[in-house]
Amino acid sequence: MLGVNIGIDLGTTSVVAYVEGKGIVMTEPCVAAYEKESGKLVAVGKRAWDMVGKNPDSIRVVQPMSNGVVSDFTSMKHIIRTFLSRICKNMVFKPNVVVSVPSMATSLEKRTILDLVTAAGAAKACLIEEPLAAALGAGLKSNRPVGAMIVDIGGGTTDIAVITMGCISVSKSIKTAGNALDEAIARQIRRERDVIIGLKTAELIKKQIGCSYLRDVELGMTVKGKHFITNLPVSIEVTSTEAYLAMRPHLETIAEAVRSVLEMTPPELSADISESGIRLTGGGALLRGIDEMIQRKTGVKTFVAPDAVNCVANGTGEALSHMDILSYNGYVFKARDEIGGLTPETTE
Repeated sequence: MLGVNIGIDLGTTSVVAYVEGKGIVMTEPCVAAYEKESGKLVAVGKRAWDMVGKNPDSIRVVQPMSNGVVSDFTSMKHIIRTFLSRICKNMVFKPNVVVSVPSMATSLEKRTILDLVTAAGAAKACLIEEPLAAALGAGLKSNRPVGAMIVDIGGGTTDIAVITMGCISVSKSIKTAGNALDEAIARQIRRERDVIIGLKTAELIKKQIGCSYLRDVELGMTVKGKHFITNLPVSIEVTSTEAYLAMRPHLETIAEAVRSVLEMTPPELSADISESGIRLTGGGALLRGIDEMIQRKTGVKTFVAPDAVNCVANGTGEALSHMDILSYNGYVFKARDEIGGLTPETTE
């Protein structure tokens, strides 16, 4: 195919771009900012992310992805078009793009993503399921009939899949992931401490003192917010125990989803997984102790894959280097005028 080949991890919170032959070239927040009156695009990516919670009334900040699904088509198109133009610059031919999607995405959601990427400037677009891309990025490239389990904990969704012979055997996608943990922390502090904090502050708490178990030595950090009753600025100290108690129900949900996929897995593949273990990928895999929690709940050894955050993006790059992986799973590159003719074999 003519044109540069690009792999995109289209996440709820960030967009990671992989260029064939160069590796990962861009990691930007999935955010756009517009002037309210004129609708003019003001900023995309990190510049727009810096405005979240701090934008004036004249600026509207949009996060177009919600739980792994495009909720604002126009904003998402502007974001992808901006990023593709940065990567391709003055190239003559339009790029060919592989995009990751949640494993349980519907046919309509897949068609939306394909339409979106081709409308944003791609010559042809192709899809790959996130857990399969994560498995490729984590180093699982074997075509042998050997089972392996991937748990990709992103911002909006957690994708769980059993991979064998380069294909997905059993999979499940739940809308409980990193963003849900942030929201839980913010709700806990508002309910227990009468203090309102932003989601960016909640994310900082999760990263710095968040844990999947009660620490023997409690940690604390000072955060700033607004008092719920007086509406005045305040500073409070948040402890690791508070963060854990807020996140615990969602962590239990993730662990239970992993258990349910293991229960659906055929016995021979289960035997392979008991030997090879469960690999965790995505930004949520970096939460302290989450591998130990899942191992304790399932009885299967669990570990975090190297470069967990970029596994999906690296996996799209592996798929670009080995096109047979895409064709073997029924995925083909489609131009914009071909999207309306998607067949069940390529969308489900």
